Amino acid sequence: MDVFAEVPFGGNPVAVVFEADALTGSEMQRIAGWTNLFETPSALVPRDAPAANRLRIFTPRAELPFAGPPTIGSAPAVVEAGIARPRSRRLVQECGAGLRELFFDGGAIALKAPAPRPAAFSPARVPDLEKKPWRKSAKRARTVGLGPVWIVAGLADTDGVDALRPDFAATAALSDAVPATGVTVFGEAREGEAAVHVRSFAPAHGVPEDPVCGSGNISAAAYLRASGEAKRFGASCRAGQGMALGRVEIQFEAGDIFLAGRALTCVRGTLRVQ
Repeated sequence: MDVFAEVPFGGNPVAVVFEADALTGSEMQRIAGWTNLFETPSALVPRDAPAANRLRIFTPRAELPFAGPPTIGSAPAVVEAGIARPRSRRLVQECGAGLRELFFDGGAIALKAPAPRPAAFSPARVPDLEKKPWRKSAKRARTVGLGPVWIVAGLADTDGVDALRPDFAATAALSDAVPATGVTVFGEAREGEAAVHVRSFAPAHGVPEDPVCGSGNISAAAYLRASGEAKRFGASCRAGQGMALGRVEIQFEAGDIFLAGRALTCVRGTLRVQ
């Protein structure tokens, strides 16, 4: 599946593995390492009755309780495969972070995010992603937990975000020490369709930079809401990230955060696990 894309091969690729109930966790992890994609979800029979299916989500190195692109990307995949059927355009999936609601709206899918838990974090513990410019432009960092945990920091604008040249070894060491999935940074856009520009780095999980990170965008939205900065963007805003610039929609509704985008089927095939 290609997630957050308007046309095939323009977004974030996700490999959805069907009929995974017979696989062990180590086999699922091995498949994820072999695909070498940012996330590879396996679809299983649900344990919770309201759910249409259950997901186990793996990066090339570890399992995640929740992630945005695998959840959004797997929704149309299981529908196309006849595994699940939306009811009144609503589909419930089960994952390590509990039950997740997804809403089909034309070609887009909106995901109701897990309740994020922002917490204080000392900027002194954030590695020098760009030495002195990083220190001068970084606002107060926070950790945001929603299954995965992100260290989130706001920069002055998109110029600061674009200019970052991360030290991946230092970022991985910091992530392991916190522990956290990685570091997400954002800055307000000065022009274009996107209101904010987001970048997410997770080298500890084998993902130096995620081109479109769902949980990273949700964490940036949670940061904005916790700091009171979300008000200036209204009820929703568009986030630009990586090669899928302008295709991620963040919505604020009655205290909830929704992540919305499209997902397209690009490849179908068969895996043999021996």
